[in-house]
Amino acid sequence: MTPASGRGERGVMLIEALIGMLIFSLGILALMGMQATAMRATIDSKYRSEASFLANQIVGILWSDPANIADYVVDASGSGTCTSTTACSAWLADVRAKLPADSANDNIPVVTISGRTATVTINWKRKGDSSASQHQVIAQILRATD
Repeated sequence: MTPASGRGERGVMLIEALIGMLIFSLGILALMGMQATAMRATIDSKYRSEASFLANQIVGILWSDPANIADYVVDASGSGTCTSTTACSAWLADVRAKLPADSANDNIPVVTISGRTATVTINWKRKGDSSASQHQVIAQILRATD
């Protein structure tokens, strides 16, 4: 064997190791990206289920007090007749406490009453999100005599 016969293969193992490390690093970065996406989806799911629960809670309150249905109106500014009702005021405080808001007006729920139809719209916006999320429930509130 002459010394020149092994010169063409010098450093090949080092290049293979570097390529292997590059592929491994890309895989780790991809896993970190998937983890971040999964965390975001989990948090969004939590807020959606919380908004659904809160909307159904006010509908339950409306069903339990159909004679005073007009007392549960909340407009987009967060005011309305709802603040005069203890159960509704507590519900508004719950909404503000359980859902995130990027600013003070981001998680104001809206409850509109049209005849016997109640529409509950709950908005929330996480800090840094470009758009708000929304959950809406429409329910018929009937009296025993209807």
